[in-house]
Amino acid sequence: MRLFRTQQATARLIHALLIATKKKYGVILSLISKKPFPPLCPFHLNPSFYPASFYQPLLILNNPSSGSQVEQSFKLASGTSVPYLLYLPKKFDAKSTEKWPVILFLHGRGESRGPLSIVAKWGPPRMAARGDNLPYIIISPQCPADQRWTSAGQLQAVLDLLAHISKSFPVDSQRIYLTGLSMGGYGSWKLAAEHGKLFAAVAPICGAGDPKDAMKLKSVPVWAFHGTEDRAVPYQRSLEIVEAIQKSGGKKVRFTTLKHVGHNSWSAAYATPELFEWFNKHRRP
Repeated sequence: MRLFRTQQATARLIHALLIATKKKYGVILSLISKKPFPPLCPFHLNPSFYPASFYQPLLILNNPSSGSQVEQSFKLASGTSVPYLLYLPKKFDAKSTEKWPVILFLHGRGESRGPLSIVAKWGPPRMAARGDNLPYIIISPQCPADQRWTSAGQLQAVLDLLAHISKSFPVDSQRIYLTGLSMGGYGSWKLAAEHGKLFAAVAPICGAGDPKDAMKLKSVPVWAFHGTEDRAVPYQRSLEIVEAIQKSGGKKVRFTTLKHVGHNSWSAAYATPELFEWFNKHRRP
């Protein structure tokens, strides 16, 4: 009996330690239970093996802290929720009055299919996850697999989330930057056209905008990226909207052509230090 209790305690400890490894993603789990393990192999660590009562209470504390990126969820007035990743800068101090710039990142279609953590596969949330020192509050919502960023409902959800973060944290409203890739590039063009006054600068990557929105984008600082060999979203789609803005008299648009690059132009774009330097130079009037 004493040996079995020792095995139980050891298995509990191993299980708790394995779960605690998720701490690096900003998720802290506390596993507490007075229920005994099933009288089978005490080192069987498949969560489905144990009865639900074993995991009670299971506490998930997703409180954001400086230098970490955590999973969050924001409930809309409609009752639906927006899952998102939130990163706070390493020098962020909740007690300080210092205001921080924001990067709002819209992912591509592939990151709609999977858990929220998959949003950190590319772009600014990827940089945050690997420990880069980023002087921004980074908001990375996840679009449902059956929706698109360009839909009215998703655009409003993103705006509501941005308003929520702006009320909850010391956000510098003059330095809110928008960027997105692929489907998120489409969303970035659309959001900038409809709500350009919210953003200090916008960086759509391998997306597409509507040339009819050129006048709306005339005064918005934009830096677009696209690969010439892109077969998912043709290079021409970015070129068309950029030229339309230029013809409308817009002088704040910039376009980087990535020769011999396919759909994944975001790896090169976000690896460009000058992009973030460009962000930092812009403030909303």
